[in-house]
Amino acid sequence: MAERSATVYAQLGFPDAEEMLVKAQLVSKIAEILKERGWSQQQAAKALGLTQPKLSKMLRGQFRGISEMKMMDCLVRLGRPVKIVVGPEGKAAAERIEVVAA
Repeated sequence: MAERSATVYAQLGFPDAEEMLVKAQLVSKIAEILKERGWSQQQAAKALGLTQPKLSKMLRGQFRGISEMKMMDCLVRLGRPVKIVVGPEGKAAAERIEVVAA
């Protein structure tokens, strides 16, 4: 089994591969919720406190200018609680940050 650090972002040489993976996972959950609700990007942008162009870019994977905190805020605005859990010491570097959708 491949190491977790061997993400697409790491393979492409992004220095912030772990951050990019977390953002991609958060955006994936946001997109899933928006699809379930059948909202237009205009409706969703208003509810999320974003402009429609910024939401569109985020949903297409262009999220470098959007923080993880903003993405978590989007999930909260969609009625999804966000929990941050600090785990035990000793995890491998590639397993430091993980997004788990319940």
